Amino acid sequence: MNQNPSEPIRLLRDVDAYIVPSGDEVRLLAGNLVRITQALGGNYTVLINGNMVQITSENADALGFESNTENIETPSGDIEQQIWDQLKTCYDPEIPVNIVELGLIYDLRIEENKEGKSVEIKMTLTAPGCGMGPVIADEVDRKVNGIDGIENVSVELVWEPMWSRDMMSEEAQLELGML
Repeated sequence: MNQNPSEPIRLLRDVDAYIVPSGDEVRLLAGNLVRITQALGGNYTVLINGNMVQITSENADALGFESNTENIETPSGDIEQQIWDQLKTCYDPEIPVNIVELGLIYDLRIEENKEGKSVEIKMTLTAPGCGMGPVIADEVDRKVNGIDGIENVSVELVWEPMWSRDMMSEEAQLELGML
């Protein structure tokens, strides 16, 4: 396993990934060299042949790492806190700040029904044309659905109000050198 992020890593097996920012699926072949540019939330953003690509946590072994899905802490606290904690593990593949601190989560509703709890999340993206929207929304759905007691998750991408840098937390602005 390669620990130095500045050195290229040879893929150990073929792996499905997503081109950033289009969101198009692509298959990377075993033996290709990649360079990790971001490893947050369990996913890996890598450069390959001049293209930025996201490899999901489920495919970490293709990079020689253990899948982070088994190593994620069980959320604690009330159900709303657990949801927010899970949302903070989701990242835009180009920006090293989680989607909560970026201000991408516009609304979170939890409803109790016979089957359990249903969660509705309205979120946006930093740019309306970003093809990674469905990939990020799927990650949000998967991570929130993984919380005990949640039976249904609905994630809706919305575009109003239009996202702006003012929606980022002070912490995010500091991380990105904007303050």
